[in-house]
Amino acid sequence: MNRQELKVVGASAVGTAFEWYDFFLYGALVPVIGSRFFSDYGTAAQTVFALLTFAAGFIVRPIGALVFARITDLVGRKIVFLMTLVLMGTSTVVVGLLPTADEIGILAPILLVTCRILQGLAVSGEFGAAVTYVSEYAPARQRAYFVGWLTGTTALAFSLSLGVQLLVQAVVGADAFEEWGWRVPFLISVVPLALSVWIRTKLNESPMFLKMKEGGTQTKAPLREAFGSRARVRMVAIVFVMAATQSFIGYLSTVYMVTTMKTYLKADSFTVNAIFMVIMLIGFFLCVLACRVSDRIGRRPVLFAGLGLAALLVFPITGAIVSTTNPDLARAQENVSVVIQADPAECSFQFNPAGTATFTSDCDRARNVLQANSVTFERQDATGPTRVLVNDTQVSGGPRMTDELLSALRTAGYPVGGSGGTIKITGFGDLFSGPVLTVALLLLALVAFAQMAQGPAATAMAEVFPTRVRATALSIPYQLGVGVFGGLLPATMVAIGAEVGSTTTALWYPVGAMALGLLILVFTLPETKGVDLADVRLAGDEAVEPVVRQAG
Repeated sequence: MNRQELKVVGASAVGTAFEWYDFFLYGALVPVIGSRFFSDYGTAAQTVFALLTFAAGFIVRPIGALVFARITDLVGRKIVFLMTLVLMGTSTVVVGLLPTADEIGILAPILLVTCRILQGLAVSGEFGAAVTYVSEYAPARQRAYFVGWLTGTTALAFSLSLGVQLLVQAVVGADAFEEWGWRVPFLISVVPLALSVWIRTKLNESPMFLKMKEGGTQTKAPLREAFGSRARVRMVAIVFVMAATQSFIGYLSTVYMVTTMKTYLKADSFTVNAIFMVIMLIGFFLCVLACRVSDRIGRRPVLFAGLGLAALLVFPITGAIVSTTNPDLARAQENVSVVIQADPAECSFQFNPAGTATFTSDCDRARNVLQANSVTFERQDATGPTRVLVNDTQVSGGPRMTDELLSALRTAGYPVGGSGGTIKITGFGDLFSGPVLTVALLLLALVAFAQMAQGPAATAMAEVFPTRVRATALSIPYQLGVGVFGGLLPATMVAIGAEVGSTTTALWYPVGAMALGLLILVFTLPETKGVDLADVRLAGDEAVEPVVRQAG
């Protein structure tokens, strides 16, 4: 990279890293957020509600894409950089100031969701503008390599958010962190916000956009033009599939695994954060490497390899993570049979977003106990009072069900109440102990698959659309795919696992989706390595663009 290229990539990456730091900071703190803002619910429900709030930032991303991508194609790339940066930073600082549910009741989660919505709108505008900007600056033979430094900042930001959390927790202590220290990582983001805004004000506009603007050929109706031909609609659909498919492994390997290890596998927060801080830092460089390789051999081989390996290996890798992280729990899940026999009318659907369910029946109380202790169970419809069978021994319903059920689970071998042994880091040397290192390598494999998919995919998305509508045509399908499928993935998987009593069953959702998406892309995604971005054309472009300009 020459000096100007280094400035463009560096300034873009710094701002993007800050925005993703803010966005992922919430994901790293899901268990704490759940206990503070959804304290009226059981452990599993707290986690799902917290993850649904996390997903709120994704669900609104298509709206943000509509707004900010249009501005990007009409006004320029740089102005959107600054707008989204300020919106993200302000929303993040406000999260650190919010009162909890114990202080203001239902208003607390409402305000939290509002902040997450604003963050989602901001990050949706950031992605399209940043990828478009950097790809238009980059040399054709190194385009993915340039974009990789930008795309990889998602992993870097996740690592940074965990590192800040660990530092604050070490300074204030675990108890104080749970009480009030969790606010500090949100509040201190005001410092990198100011730095990032200052850096981005030094950037120049994209040369391709300036040339188009000087020639008077820029679009006046980007949304209409982005869908102005069958070829473009088809390509938008392909990008949607690509975005959704790569988001499954992206959020499975990060937010879902972090949350699952802390809540389901009972590993302590410090250990999980330390492991993910290291592997996500490595993931940043893996993304750059994957993009560099795609500049040499093509986008398709690297993208397809990441998705294919993920679909094939998710089950064995996650199984190994469970058995290594908490071997006592894994043995109990394998050897202990637990069945709930209850009237279906007595078993409420566990996760009612409206908050109208009470969860007070014997069936609900039994499931709460089982979910809180990560018990794999089967539910059978029956008439009469609720019964729980632990290794075919009946535990009756009624006021004493909880105590009797816990006792039966403990006797059968379940590590009830955290009595089992999990991996734990108490000093630097523990980072290289057998179980910790094994879990870290297994998680790194999932992260590597995600980076192999995400980096080349982002570049390919920019390479299939003309400059006139690149930001709009790229952003809308990307944010739809990631927002609907990636953002909801952690909450959906936790809800499925808790409802059916098996996290293994929940894995079929992302695995099946990745396999289907890969199959579609194999037959539809063109190879775009080395394409001239200034000359990208799709069938019908010559007929569509003059008509749109005249209409605009």
